[in-house]
Amino acid sequence: MQLIEQSRRKFLQGSVSLCVYATSAMSKIPLIDIQSSSISKTNIPYLCNMCRNKCAGFAQINDGKITKLNPNPYFPKSRNMLCPKGNAGIDALYDKDRLKYPLIRIGKRGDGKYKRATWDEVNEYIKNKLVNILDVQKDNRSTIAFCNGEGFNKDEYIQFFKGKIGSSNFFDEGSICLNTKLGAEVLTLGNNTQPDIKNSDFVIISGANRYESLITPDSIDMLHSNQKTVVLDPRLTVTAQKADVFLPINPGTDLAFCLSMLYIAIKNKLYNKSYVKQYFKDFDKLQTEILTNKYDAKWAEGKTNIPANKITQVTKEFFSAKRPLYYLGRRSVWSDNDFQLRRAMILINALAGSINTKGGLVFGKPIKIKPEEIVEPFYNNAKDRFDLKEIVYGSNKGGSWLNFRDKIVNKTTPYPIKAMFIRKHNLMQNMPNIHKTKKMLEMMDLVVVLDTMPSDTALMADVILPECSYLEREDMVVGFNRIEPSLALRNQVIKPLYESKSMQDILKGLGDVLSIPLFKISAKYDEELQDSIKDLGIQGAFEEGGYNLSELYQNDITTRNKTLITSQFGTDVYKSLKEKGVWYKSQNNHKLLYNNYYSYYDEKNKFYTIRKKYKIKCYLKKLAKNGFDPIPKWRESYDFVVPENSFRLITGRYISGTQSATANNIMLKDIQEVNKLWINDKIALKLNIKHNDNLVVSSSIGSVVIKAFPTNKIHPQVVWFSHGFGINSQELSSAYGKGASDNMIIEDKFEKIYGCATMHHTDIMIRKL
Repeated sequence: MQLIEQSRRKFLQGSVSLCVYATSAMSKIPLIDIQSSSISKTNIPYLCNMCRNKCAGFAQINDGKITKLNPNPYFPKSRNMLCPKGNAGIDALYDKDRLKYPLIRIGKRGDGKYKRATWDEVNEYIKNKLVNILDVQKDNRSTIAFCNGEGFNKDEYIQFFKGKIGSSNFFDEGSICLNTKLGAEVLTLGNNTQPDIKNSDFVIISGANRYESLITPDSIDMLHSNQKTVVLDPRLTVTAQKADVFLPINPGTDLAFCLSMLYIAIKNKLYNKSYVKQYFKDFDKLQTEILTNKYDAKWAEGKTNIPANKITQVTKEFFSAKRPLYYLGRRSVWSDNDFQLRRAMILINALAGSINTKGGLVFGKPIKIKPEEIVEPFYNNAKDRFDLKEIVYGSNKGGSWLNFRDKIVNKTTPYPIKAMFIRKHNLMQNMPNIHKTKKMLEMMDLVVVLDTMPSDTALMADVILPECSYLEREDMVVGFNRIEPSLALRNQVIKPLYESKSMQDILKGLGDVLSIPLFKISAKYDEELQDSIKDLGIQGAFEEGGYNLSELYQNDITTRNKTLITSQFGTDVYKSLKEKGVWYKSQNNHKLLYNNYYSYYDEKNKFYTIRKKYKIKCYLKKLAKNGFDPIPKWRESYDFVVPENSFRLITGRYISGTQSATANNIMLKDIQEVNKLWINDKIALKLNIKHNDNLVVSSSIGSVVIKAFPTNKIHPQVVWFSHGFGINSQELSSAYGKGASDNMIIEDKFEKIYGCATMHHTDIMIRKL
């Protein structure tokens, strides 16, 4: 066997190349005979996984190869639409750079040197590492941390790793995404909601840029002819360009705008009095807080840079509209006041009576699926998670990434974290301060990555497990939508290519190998298990305690789906899910109206208003007990202040990208090959910066080089560039060396209510090369 040359550059020089000894798993070989491994059907229903929206489609197969992805007209959620990312799913499947075989690291962590291995070899490697780690840690299962960045079927991953292996430390993308928004809804309304944008006649949008970042049916609903739309943003986005009113705002001051709306509405009694009387709790406290602080339009002008008369006009029009909606958004946390901002948005909607009603924030009636029953073992020596101890609410399910990472890097954890399992979560690119993430991973005794692509994070792993793409697997049935609820099933289109496996098969293989050795570790240190063994015997304690880690995966996923669906919903539902990919109660009424536009639910059967008891909580006692404002309030620390000769960096995404997951997709590179730094054209002129000039952009934690894009469409003290570029892995041949990574320079600050990263707090300096 020929020895492949070692990495072309050292990691610290700015790149990592995956070098495989013996046989190259990354070599650019022709695709295998797909026809022999494909399911013999022409059109197969599936669910997209190119972003979080999960649109439905039909995969067209010719000669055993997927040749086209078409939208699914039967799905109420995606309404016969498939965006550019959805169409580019074919390249995610046939990407020449995708992971093909299991790999084991043979060099130093991060140098990209791996050998090809069998599945038995990687499972044995992981087993030996975990047995050693848990033996040293005396069966503290929480010394192993797990994370999953893919929203689909996440509970399966949690159930296997968190429940079965017993660690307290599980993380998802929530704390670097939208946990503050979700938490604000639950704590203020008692539930999450769906915005009924389609039926709103007056919509305010703060920062959300759906027309440029996520084009789906509900994006199109935002801007229809019978609706007035107001957009607040420091940047004239595509969404802002299509709005009726664009209000340029200072970054991080949307809360001041909302507080002024509350003040004007309460002071002038513009609110829905009957709704407030029936549904509000502690309205008197809200009224006193808002009026006492005198958040009038003139005050808000000084914070937001929006003229006072515009603030007053928008507020009066909003509260006089028949069906107004302040859109809550679905993007990452912006600033330290983000939770209070989302709360204020909800309170504005509530004062207008736009909760649980057509055109407002709707509770709806999602179809609930009973989970499969499975016994989870109890591990007496497993310690509690530590990342939420200083966080007021937080998410026990998803945790606080930055707080967790800080404690590891600073060596202040109450117990060591020695291993990490990472699935579809590119930590090296998805979290602020890449250098700190690298340091955290270097401190691990074992890092296992499950992914489809050789990401920057994969190249920090000890073991890389090639997961198949979403078109090569079936996943568990999922319920969607609250207003027009449905069930949808991701059917397998073709069998996994190369030696890749589905997540379920990977976990089953690991469970088969790990169950008994890890049980023996517990039997050695866990006194309660020792007592159980005395009473029941070894086999009895193992079986009754639920220590079989692959129990959930003994049946293949098609059998599990069939059993689950038919037992709860019947055989006709299962048949519809296999043939159409979708089922909903009113699907017999499905019909073509015009030009590929379909109807789904009759208006009378949609769930706009659910008659149930609920209260709008204005005052949160737990916040007050922990030293935070129980009612949204402005603090001086929220003021927009940028040092001289500096700029505030804001970031976002473009339609061609889903974070860093799509960075290597050739089809999407045709839309946007690199990112560029938006800078105000007048400022650029003063600094002698021209279009495509190379700029060094520096913050307190690092610097990047990026090309300039002078424009009059951005705030003079603000710069912007899109996320998902600056990939460090040379094995991603279409992404490597293209653009700059925002997380190289975004400072790793986080708010303390949900422990979420604050993405728009970093001030930067610019130097022309």
